[in-house]
Amino acid sequence: MTRIAIIIGSTRPDRVGPAVAQWLLDLAKQRSDAEYELIDLADFDLPHLDEPMPAATGQYTRPHTLRLAATVAGFDGFVFVTPEYNRSYPGVLKTALDLLYAEWHHKAAGFVGYGADGGVRAVEHLRGVMGMLRIADVRTQVTLSVYDDFADFVRPTPRERHLTAAGTMLGEVVEWADALAYVRSAGAARL
Repeated sequence: MTRIAIIIGSTRPDRVGPAVAQWLLDLAKQRSDAEYELIDLADFDLPHLDEPMPAATGQYTRPHTLRLAATVAGFDGFVFVTPEYNRSYPGVLKTALDLLYAEWHHKAAGFVGYGADGGVRAVEHLRGVMGMLRIADVRTQVTLSVYDDFADFVRPTPRERHLTAAGTMLGEVVEWADALAYVRSAGAARL
């Protein structure tokens, strides 16, 4: 069965990312099209790009990188849950993306952004990185405003349109992940 990781892209203390990701996971688990799992970058304790060789070589040596690589390799697609910090996404998410290379290839991605303006600029920046990592990102995204979609700026209380967008986005991620399965298997056969 198709496996989709919901990646919490912030490690900041008192973050709301885990609550947003749990909201999405609860929605996703009502579906039967894929297996969904939360991945919290805080669990990996990622220092900033400490591998001696570039990620494209696939020569990982650090235990945290090897663990992240094994985790990412096991999924067919991803939903990145990201806040917007200073008009972009968090550095820890950039580090996670940059530490690996082939493990991201030929998979699908969707986005849930949150912040004052729904995290739209963070997601826009992520979309550019997806192309370089050979990840097919889907058009539909969820944009949660801390003013309108959270109780007390902490607990997600998304409006109905976000429930619809989340369902559409999850469906698109699964469809693309399934479509790219052949490319992933053909690439593995060439290795």
